[in-house]
Amino acid sequence: MIELLERHGSVPLPPYIRHAPRSEDEQRYQTVYARSAGAVAAPTAGLHFDEPLLAALAARGVEFAWVTLHVGAGTFQPVRVKNLAKHRMHAERYEIPAATVAAIEAARKRRGKIIAVGTTTVRGLEASAAKRGVPTAGRAETDLFITPGFEFRVVDRLITNFHLPKSTLLVLVSAFAGIEPIRNAYRHAIEQRYRFYSYGDAMLVDKIPG
Repeated sequence: MIELLERHGSVPLPPYIRHAPRSEDEQRYQTVYARSAGAVAAPTAGLHFDEPLLAALAARGVEFAWVTLHVGAGTFQPVRVKNLAKHRMHAERYEIPAATVAAIEAARKRRGKIIAVGTTTVRGLEASAAKRGVPTAGRAETDLFITPGFEFRVVDRLITNFHLPKSTLLVLVSAFAGIEPIRNAYRHAIEQRYRFYSYGDAMLVDKIPG
């Protein structure tokens, strides 16, 4: 199946990117650390990282742990209901290696911070930790819809883009950092003409103290 898609398909660009897929989009709409085929969209927070930046972070003592995210088309599905409890997420597949679980546990023991790159990473880690309070190694899928009031058990900080209004991604970020802080951040971004969406600007936010 993957071979057929590679031969006859094209890059599934987000609907707000108006040009037809080009050959350079295969590189531009992809993270530098992507390894496994299977996603229909890029985890766009990762587009902010290139090899020199990763090397600079490593030189400053930042440790990396990896997850595989098979981002689905549901990431583009807007919230069309006023009652968030009635919105249904599409399930997305993810894989958490045992080495990543070990890295999270080691960081916790030394009181380090777990910084997730992207909302899909948050969903995978938090869904995996739902039963035991800590992530479990292995493959799984989740339709978890994170809304305000959710108890985050794994992630302490989040790097994410500025998302579309009425998106599940914006709801997750508001649940993570607080509705008013996110409103203030978006107000500032609009006033300063930040770029939104996949190739836009990013923000680093802390979890609401709990």
